[in-house]
Amino acid sequence: MSPFSILYKWVMQFRNHLYDVEYKPVFRFDTNVISVGNLSMGGTGKTPFVEYLLRYLIDKGFDNKISTLSRGYGRKTKGFRIAQEQDDPKSIGDEPFQLYQKFKNKANISVGEDRVLAIPSILYEYPENEVIILDDAFQHRSVKPDLSILLTSFNALFYKDYVLPSGTLREARHEANRADVVVVTKCPSDLPKEKQEEIKREIKVYSHKALFFTSIKYEKPLASKEDQKLHEKIILVTGIAHSNNFKEYLIQEGFIIKKHFDFADHHHFTPKEIKEIEKVAHDEEANILTTEKDWVRLISMPELSKSFQTKLFYIPIMVQFLDDEKSFHQILEDSILSTK
Repeated sequence: MSPFSILYKWVMQFRNHLYDVEYKPVFRFDTNVISVGNLSMGGTGKTPFVEYLLRYLIDKGFDNKISTLSRGYGRKTKGFRIAQEQDDPKSIGDEPFQLYQKFKNKANISVGEDRVLAIPSILYEYPENEVIILDDAFQHRSVKPDLSILLTSFNALFYKDYVLPSGTLREARHEANRADVVVVTKCPSDLPKEKQEEIKREIKVYSHKALFFTSIKYEKPLASKEDQKLHEKIILVTGIAHSNNFKEYLIQEGFIIKKHFDFADHHHFTPKEIKEIEKVAHDEEANILTTEKDWVRLISMPELSKSFQTKLFYIPIMVQFLDDEKSFHQILEDSILSTK
């Protein structure tokens, strides 16, 4: 580790100590608060996991009694904001907008940098609210969650990583024990039990909490416009962390990728880039395929031509547990019952 990593680690440990002894104020709320976060800089699948929680809780009868709260990374606005029909990725961020598109009639989607101020605002606007899911809040120590879920990606397990700037960890590995549940995400669906046991042993060095394994299930491609047919030849457009997994899946499914426009995570597309993508798709006589997170940014662009839209497809993803899903549900339900 570099001297800068050691210094950063000490600063974060001292900060966490101040919260642990409550020298820095820690706020608790009557409503149930679930935190979903990670130790690394990103790419662990927080938004799909938040979607998983929303679907499960809505099925359990919490529709219109549940809210999500995130910072709204990449948005052009500031302060607390509840998603409304006039919003788009620029006003609330691409991931909250994605959640709003799916759950706007079942859950309240909101953004706000200061969770301590935002949570009372949610409860004021929605007095019947019973559950608030905090997205990317593991480092937000000023709010004490009733259930803290820590995600770590199978391809970038936290116990193999280092603190910034030597690695991508925002905190030391042992802080994983602060979570109530650790979930290894993006696992191969056929991950052998022997490999699971190996990972469990490594994680137990840093956390003795409940541990689960999940994978990503790719859904059928969907079209931006109805009655479109997706061909084998595609132009792949991604603005996500670790796009290789998605690319490998498409190759396995038999798609012929003529060109991959691989942008940084949360990339804001420019009109020039849109024209270039459309030109390549036209020249190659190919469709344009992207992720759902990128799709919500693309469709909100006024510069998107009808021609581009007729070529555009996206693939939704869902979280699925490899095993022991009922045990996770029990932990989730026990947490909610404890605040009633």
